[in-house]
Amino acid sequence: MAEERRKRATEAFFGRRHGKRLRPRQTAALTALLDKALVSLDQRPTDLTVLFPEPVEEVRLEIGFGGGEHLLNGLARHPRVGFIGVEPFVNGMAKLAAAVEESGGVPANLRVYDDDATALLDWLPEASIDGIDLLYPDPWPKKKHWKRRFVNRMNLDRFARVLKSGGRFRFASDIDTYVDWTLLKCDVHSAFRWQAQSADDWRRPYDGWPGTRYEAKAIREGRTPAYLTFLRV
Repeated sequence: MAEERRKRATEAFFGRRHGKRLRPRQTAALTALLDKALVSLDQRPTDLTVLFPEPVEEVRLEIGFGGGEHLLNGLARHPRVGFIGVEPFVNGMAKLAAAVEESGGVPANLRVYDDDATALLDWLPEASIDGIDLLYPDPWPKKKHWKRRFVNRMNLDRFARVLKSGGRFRFASDIDTYVDWTLLKCDVHSAFRWQAQSADDWRRPYDGWPGTRYEAKAIREGRTPAYLTFLRV
């Protein structure tokens, strides 16, 4: 089933699906994670909290979690928050699966989706998400590829539909053109308001920020990350 979905054309995912071949232990951990935590789009619940085996007070979405550093940190810091992590890149999902296995098993507040995030966003009930994180997404730096960037009018419409009033969309990147692009796209969208009153507001990492390997690489190479927060009005 997963392979069939990966073969379909996708609307917003243009990156690689696979990296290095997984070792048997990685494959086993990935299979265990997907068997227990994969979100199925067969039926749409009216209340997303039913996706989780233990009660949660809110639900947050992280799109493209990479190696899972930020997602794992959130799971540990906020056990009463349900997290849905989206990552179509098999090796990224496998890395999360290995970390989950080492920590003792799939947390009750974790669910994952391993395909194009737009399909999940279209499936989610209206006003069902408390926060969306898009952290260090593929910047598609060449101008001819900017249309592939995940932040666009259609996806902001999707965010606006699923976010609760007062919910937050957080975007982090070390690529100046993508930061400017996101500010402009959100500025002209009536559903979002940038939460910044001074430069320190976007230069300072989010509370509890664990750091990521992408961020570390950016800093080593002399790029300054930006941390933007937009309120769903």
